[in-house]
Amino acid sequence: MNDTRLPELSHADESAVRGLYHRVLDGWNMCDGSAFAGPFARDGEAIGLDGSRYAGRSGIAAEFGRILAEREPAEYVAKVRRVRPLAPGAALLDAVAGMVPPDAVDIDPALNALHTVIAVNRGAGWRIALLQQTPAVFHARPDLAEALTAELRALAARTPGPAG
Repeated sequence: MNDTRLPELSHADESAVRGLYHRVLDGWNMCDGSAFAGPFARDGEAIGLDGSRYAGRSGIAAEFGRILAEREPAEYVAKVRRVRPLAPGAALLDAVAGMVPPDAVDIDPALNALHTVIAVNRGAGWRIALLQQTPAVFHARPDLAEALTAELRALAARTPGPAG
């Protein structure tokens, strides 16, 4: 019989993966495409809320630099729900995120999202292989949408920027 238990993820590795995610959001909030892309692997990918796919750290930096320069973006607030191992040197981070538009004090519920990060450590430290953003619309489940909005709203009221 095959052992299907996942490997353990050390506290240091979990902290490193969480740190990558927070650095991405901090890069966005600072309107810095290079800082946003910095935590990605050289061949990493990002998938935006609209389904756009951005490939490679340099491509991500260029595209997000352009996006952030074109308009004043909404600021992220986020909470990491969990980090778990997938295999040796691979981890999954699940988070929820909201955005506070410029000149606003409250999140825009239409921008709520689920973030999924696949992080890898190929021997030179942890990097993001994939960041997937999925709109948190919860079709036919308004209770879930309202609960997430309330959670993110409370988070935005307490501290600016990413949390958890």
